[in-house]
This record gives sequence, C-alpha cells and structure tokens, in this order.
Amino acid sequence: MSDSSTLPPARLQPEAELARAALGAPLFSRAVRLARWAGPDTRVEAGGELAEEQLGAAVEALGLSGEEAAADAGEAWRVAVDAGLVEITDEDAGTVAAGEELALLTGGSPQDVLGAWLAALETVLADASAPDLGALVDAMAEGEDELDLSALDWDPEAEAEFLDGVLGNLYLLTVSEDAPGDTPVPLPALAASVLIPGDMAEPSNDVLQQVSDAMMRLDDQFRLLEPIGLVAYRPVDEALMTDTDEEPAAPVDDTDVARYGMVRLTPLGLYGLRARLLEAGFTAPAVGEFADKGADALLDGTAGYPPGAAHAETEGWLARREPQDAARDLLAAARGTDAGAPLRRLRCQQALALVGAEAEPALREVLDDAELGGLARVWLAEHGARDVPPPPESMVFWLTIDTVAAQLAAEGNSEELQALVEGLAARHSGFFDTAWRVGHPATADVLEAMGRLHPDKKIAKEARKAAFKARSQQGG
Repeated sequence: MSDSSTLPPARLQPEAELARAALGAPLFSRAVRLARWAGPDTRVEAGGELAEEQLGAAVEALGLSGEEAAADAGEAWRVAVDAGLVEITDEDAGTVAAGEELALLTGGSPQDVLGAWLAALETVLADASAPDLGALVDAMAEGEDELDLSALDWDPEAEAEFLDGVLGNLYLLTVSEDAPGDTPVPLPALAASVLIPGDMAEPSNDVLQQVSDAMMRLDDQFRLLEPIGLVAYRPVDEALMTDTDEEPAAPVDDTDVARYGMVRLTPLGLYGLRARLLEAGFTAPAVGEFADKGADALLDGTAGYPPGAAHAETEGWLARREPQDAARDLLAAARGTDAGAPLRRLRCQQALALVGAEAEPALREVLDDAELGGLARVWLAEHGARDVPPPPESMVFWLTIDTVAAQLAAEGNSEELQALVEGLAARHSGFFDTAWRVGHPATADVLEAMGRLHPDKKIAKEARKAAFKARSQQGG
C-alpha cells in the first residue's frame, strides 16, 4: 500500500461513541483503574514497571485471578504509564502521581479520551511486534552476555512492518465498497494477502508454509490486540494443534476456515488505524469531512469516492442546508472547463438527485446555461416539472460528451461505459458527424475512447476519424 495513494473513505462512528468504546476496552479500562488506584505509597522499578511487591495489591484492585493475573496487571500498569495516565515523579525514589491525561478522561472532550487511547494502542502494538519472551530467555541462557537478535530469527523493523502491512490490508477490507466491511476475515486469507503476490497463480509449498507460520504469529498478535479494543478476534482452534511443536497447515476447505481464526476491525479499531495512517502520511478520508465545507470542496473531494461513500457524504452535506441554497451552490461549483469539470458535474447531478422538489427554481435558473442546462432539464423531467423547454441539439450533444467524459474519469473503460457507447452509436444515426463539432474540451478524448470501446470495427473507425477531426479543430 503506497502512502501516495488515496484510500477509500472510512465511515466512523461519532467521537462520543468511540470514546465510550475506548473507556470500555478491557486493557485500557484496567490501565485507568490502576492510574486511579495509584497513590503516594505506590512504587515503581527503574524502568517504570510496578514494583513486584505491589503487584498483588494491583491484581486485587483490578479483581483479577488466575495464572496470568500478575502479568495482566503489569501490562495494564505499563499502558497507564505510556498513555500518560500515570507520571513517574522521582525515578530514584520510584514515586508516581496521576498524569495529566487521567483528569482529561472525565473532564475533557471525547477527543482527549481518544488521544490517550491512541497512546495506549501504540504500546500494545509494540508489544505485539516483540519476540516471544520464552525464546528470549532460552537464547540468553544459551548465549553470552550480549543477545544476538539474529539468532532469534527476529528483526524488530521487519516484524513491525509485517504487522503494519496486515493491519493496513484489514483496514482496506473494512473500508472498501465491495469488501466484506464488518464481516470477519479468515486469518489464512489475511496472511496470504500480505505474503502471496497478486500475480502468483499457484503458491509454492514454501510460500504456503510462510502463510502457515504467519497465521500463528498473527494468532498471538491478535490475542494481544483484542483487549485494547482494536479488533474482535476468534482465535485459532487449539484442537488443530495436535503437536505443539508443529504449525498447522493452511486450510484448503472453506467449511473449516473459521477454526483457523477470524478477525475484524472494531469501529474503535477503524478509528485507530486511520489515525495511524494519517500520521504515516497516507491520505485516509472519512465520510463527513466535507459537511461544513463549500460545494466546490464537496464535488472535488468526492470525485474519487465509490458510489456508496459519495452518497453518504452528500446526504450529510445536504442535511445542513436549505434545498434551494444547496442546489444553487452545487450548480455554481459544477461549472468549469478544466479536466475535472465533467466528473464534478456528474457528482453534482447525483447530489441534486437527493434534493427535493423545493429546489426547482434553482434548476430553472440555469436552463439556458450551456454547461448546466442539460443536467437541469434531466432533473426537472425526473421530478415531473411542467413547461420545460426542449433542449437545442447542441446542448444534447454537449451533455452527451460531458457524460461520457465523466464516466471515463470515474470508471475508466468499464463494461457500463462500453454499453453506453454502443447505445449512443445505435440510437443516433450520423452521431459522429455531429459529435466532432461539439465545443467541449473533452470531445476528442471521448471520441477516441468510443473508438477504443466499440466492438464494431466500422463504427470504431468512424469514431477515430471523428476524434481526429475534433483534435484538428481544437488546434491539437
């Protein structure tokens, strides 16, 4: 995933709901409770860890039990320190006090809560990329004074990059219009999406083994990431591990794929990953960003959005405006002869479809406009308006060229566009004889595309000839 690409827009929950989810995440909740539990008698070790003799009291304060209780309390304390909920006041004495972030959890804004949660998330992500502690202990017992990380087959940067890649793909699967959204993703498919090149028809045994190894790494990592609220995770079925020293092979049958782990981003996780992507320099829009901006920003900003996201963004924008005012602003923003203008007009037409009949006066005002008169007539006809003058032939052809140019910009050489091209040539005899004369900046490009897309060689040749004439007329 390149940081220069624009990602599909995310549909985020309101910040107040996300803040409540953050406070309810088990690990963050424990961190908050320990921060409030800490007092003048609380002591920490040199690295900021809770003193061993106080772990019992921390476990009791959290109401934990079982073999992992002390480890869970220690993890919650580390998160509290890293998130600024607890501040170490004297490293030599090991004393602590409430951090500035703690007060903001109750007296601040939802954004303050989410800021503290994001800091906690970074701690957990770092832990998830760390090597297995048991392997570290074994290596230190067998080695010299210095630990050789290469002997552990662990590269910190590579591990963090791998996890970032997996989470990036999970983000894309969540926000993409044709993706499963909040449907859990099978762990084997997620691992394969990072490790198997898209042009590899048949993965080799070595690649399949890498996928299997990655599944088990991800199983451990997602178990760590679930308590902070990033993901909802169904772990790998331990019954599959007949031999604890062997990794299970990747499943080949969809009927048992759920046993190999299923994961999905939570709404809070979607917010968290988007924040990280923005921090890393990605363009990661969110639906609702244009609600308080002008119509020009709306039309340009949603030009590359998939239909569902563009629809949702436009609905939010319209909800804040009176129909006539909104229609006038949209029409004014749709004007232009630049390369992006046809797609702006298409988005304008789609936005106007969501405006009620109250906007009719605004549409009638542009009936004589060369750029807007055609789409205005379409809107008025669809809304059953009376006494709408028929468009002159020049306007019909101009609107046709504009529509095809917009479809080319939005979808490229799609099957839908090919069907449109075939329909135009079939319905209008002598279409190309007139079309090349249309004074639209995109006329030559549209005719060239029609020549490329039309399956009939004779008609395609006519289109290319017309494109040549149009380009010559434009001086190109």
